[in-house]
Amino acid sequence: MTPASLLTFLITLCYIQSEAGQVLERTIEEWIRYKDECYKQISSNPHTTGLHCNRTFDLYACWPDGTPGTITNVSCPYYLPWFQKVSHGLVLRRCGLDGNWVAVNGTHPWRDSSQCEDDYEVTRDEVVSPDLLLSFQALYTVGYSLSLLTLLSALGILTMCRKLRCTRNYIHANLFLSFALRGISVIVKDILLEKRWGMQITEVSDWEVLISNEAAIGCRMAQVVMQYCILANHYWFVVEAVYLYNLLIGAGFFEKNIYVLYMYLGWGTPVLFVVPWMTLKYMKENSECWALNDNMGYWWVIRIPILLASMINFVIFMKILKMILSKLRDNQKGYPDYKLRLAKATLTLIPLFGIHEVVFIFGTDEQTSGILHYIKVFFSLFLNSFQGFLVAVLYCFANKEVRSEFRKKWQLWRMDRTASLCFR
Repeated sequence: MTPASLLTFLITLCYIQSEAGQVLERTIEEWIRYKDECYKQISSNPHTTGLHCNRTFDLYACWPDGTPGTITNVSCPYYLPWFQKVSHGLVLRRCGLDGNWVAVNGTHPWRDSSQCEDDYEVTRDEVVSPDLLLSFQALYTVGYSLSLLTLLSALGILTMCRKLRCTRNYIHANLFLSFALRGISVIVKDILLEKRWGMQITEVSDWEVLISNEAAIGCRMAQVVMQYCILANHYWFVVEAVYLYNLLIGAGFFEKNIYVLYMYLGWGTPVLFVVPWMTLKYMKENSECWALNDNMGYWWVIRIPILLASMINFVIFMKILKMILSKLRDNQKGYPDYKLRLAKATLTLIPLFGIHEVVFIFGTDEQTSGILHYIKVFFSLFLNSFQGFLVAVLYCFANKEVRSEFRKKWQLWRMDRTASLCFR
């Protein structure tokens, strides 16, 4: 078995056992430990005299000296992710009469590892899971890229137009920035992961380099930045909700002083949770790229503030809807289509406050499985990746104030352009 074929083998193990929480790195670590123990055993055990098949490690199992004309058996290697199921199983090799291990087609050694195979039934859904996950990755990559383009354009418009500079638009700009940073962090993380796991494996020693802490530093830092950006994104949702609610109840007369508090809430609050989470991961789960959660208690350090932000937004959302409904009912004689106006106001507030997050609060990854899990993942990735695009369009490009100001700038630019051509 060549190193390249071993990589394919281990990746296959990882995919088949994905629901059991196994990962490629953990399997490689156990395989390297098994290999080192095998070589120590080979060098320390006394050598057999006479004709025999030499002891060896064939990159799958550790073999002692074999007696010619017999079948040699050893226990299933413990690095297999499903070892607990096959711990009493045996892997077999035949020692030929000439003192050489029997080979298939004269090249590959014959080996019967059927007792070490997982009896886990691989269904059609599980076979296509890798392709499905790749399609999910393509979906959110397109979503974040499109969102990033529109968000950066919207940020440019809000910062360049002086007449648009006010507390409300400053808050919009910070929300746009948090969306943009979130998209960038996700894309960079994927690039680093692909670079790490896509490295060329030519020697067995390359496995040790692959799983070393030095190789994982980049993707771990990207993971930390991504978690910070996600939290910042949620807490700028809270800022938007609080600011709009204060305006509606007439409490927006300290805008300049309270804007500093909004900045602390939006950019400062995530630090209070990301730093403890990063410390716990480094001290207790310092493996892979910190993307997996063996102890879900550490993950709740990140999840609880997200759930808290979502619930605060939901409460404020309901209060604002109640106020809008009350005002529309009072004026429904002048606005007979008040239900339609309420629906429009609701749909406009949902992306601004991130209310769709409430739908997934109780449907965590640990509580969903099968087709329900994939449906949840699809909608979550789709909404999160395209939400920045929707927010930028609704609160910048479709905003009447922004369009009016942009139209004036465009007309002034055309007039200056025409004047400069006339004086040439």
